[in-house]
Amino acid sequence: MRTWRETRRFPLAVQLLLVNQLGVNTGFYLLIPYLATHLGENLGMSAVVVGVVLGVRNLSQQGLFIIGGSAADRLGARGVIIAGCALRTAGFALFALGDSLAVLLAASVLSGLAGALFNPAVRTYIAQESAERRAEAFALFNVFATTGALIGPLLGSVLLLVDFRTSALTAAGIFAVLTVAQALVLPARKAGPSDATVLADWREVLGNRAFLAFALAMVGMFTLENQLYLLLPDGARRATGWDGAAGLVLVVGTLANLAFQLRVTRALKARGDRARWIAAGLGVMALAFLPPAVVTAGSGGPDGAAGAALRALPVLAGALLLHLGVMIAQPFVMELIPGFGRPGLTGTYFGVFYVVSGIAAAVGNAVVGWAMDTGERGDTGWLPWVCCALFGLASALGVAWLHRLGSLPAPSKPAIPVTV
Repeated sequence: MRTWRETRRFPLAVQLLLVNQLGVNTGFYLLIPYLATHLGENLGMSAVVVGVVLGVRNLSQQGLFIIGGSAADRLGARGVIIAGCALRTAGFALFALGDSLAVLLAASVLSGLAGALFNPAVRTYIAQESAERRAEAFALFNVFATTGALIGPLLGSVLLLVDFRTSALTAAGIFAVLTVAQALVLPARKAGPSDATVLADWREVLGNRAFLAFALAMVGMFTLENQLYLLLPDGARRATGWDGAAGLVLVVGTLANLAFQLRVTRALKARGDRARWIAAGLGVMALAFLPPAVVTAGSGGPDGAAGAALRALPVLAGALLLHLGVMIAQPFVMELIPGFGRPGLTGTYFGVFYVVSGIAAAVGNAVVGWAMDTGERGDTGWLPWVCCALFGLASALGVAWLHRLGSLPAPSKPAIPVTV
């Protein structure tokens, strides 16, 4: 397979982290999409308690990304990655073994903190190790992550035929294997010396107005990516009247990602600056929500199997366009972030980026959810799709404006790592 051949051209550490992301997403999506059902139906918890448990996990991750980023800068990314995977192993095991609210909250905190640690640390390590091929490395990272996000729910749905505990223990086992593999294979890299305090580092990053503006402009990318698991599957079900159509959205996108991600990144890397392609990718993501709006806006259903197939086509076209937009923009976004500051703060920049964009995307998702509810109550089924298109358009214009002002850096050259 071409993707695997290209992966083997990178250093062993990068190869491991790419496969690691496949495992991380497989383990995560094997469990988390089914957690709410387990808490509500199997354990009999109220919707409020379920919301608290899920909210604690999300808050522990989104709110602490900056901690993981700073730790990667000061302690070295390797140790932070290993610690994050070990914590997620413990957190997912607790989901399997505990039924009380206290244990479930502890599991949520551990699994959320784990993501806050290894997500920025992994990106920092890849940015440092991939040298001038950073964009290609993040393109492959996207391929492995997308594949894991498809495998995880499929495997989870099979394991749930046994019970939830089997699913949770399997997810914990995946993270345990990843922890051991990283401890054995990842080379240790000495963190660069720093005379400043952690708070001074944070002030430096948060004082970078161009970087903060860029992070906020990315609200469209993160909000629209999330619709692969919310709005597009819902649109596929509504358009076809078949629950299984939701899975086609993920399958089609994953196959396209495997086939074209690296080719797209390489072709665009050789044709113009990164900011232009980021803006173009966000524009394509905005356009992705127009075809599905045509078949989901009305109240009529499909007329037989042939009608369902015809109505599925615009939704699948939207999914393909959305994946294409992500393929265009995301590797260059990841490549660009370290260029906003000095190499010693790469992890902190990634951490703050995910805090800012995560909060902004949460607000965006709330707007999309409101639009879905409003459209369902009235004769405005097109409303959530138009909202998403506007989010993408606003982000594209924001990046184009920052580029016009000269606020976006050229891709930075990574510092040469020091082997301990």
